[in-house]
Amino acid sequence: MREQKKSRKRKALLKGSEKRVLAKKDKVEAETELKKTVALLDRAAAKGIIHRNKAANKKSKLTKKVNKLS
Repeated sequence: MREQKKSRKRKALLKGSEKRVLAKKDKVEAETELKKTVALLDRAAAKGIIHRNKAANKKSKLTKKVNKLS
């Protein structure tokens, strides 16, 4: 039960971070937020919270969306 709460909290942090990146309309702000999110995803993958391929996939998709901003 305690482990489940920890996992939920960690995954909620990741989801919130991803949403913050997508919510930014300014490219510069989105890029700074993206750096923080990439670091969180890398850390989560290293700790085994999410699979490393899933982390890579999310980073790739977020980067593409940020690059589309003007």
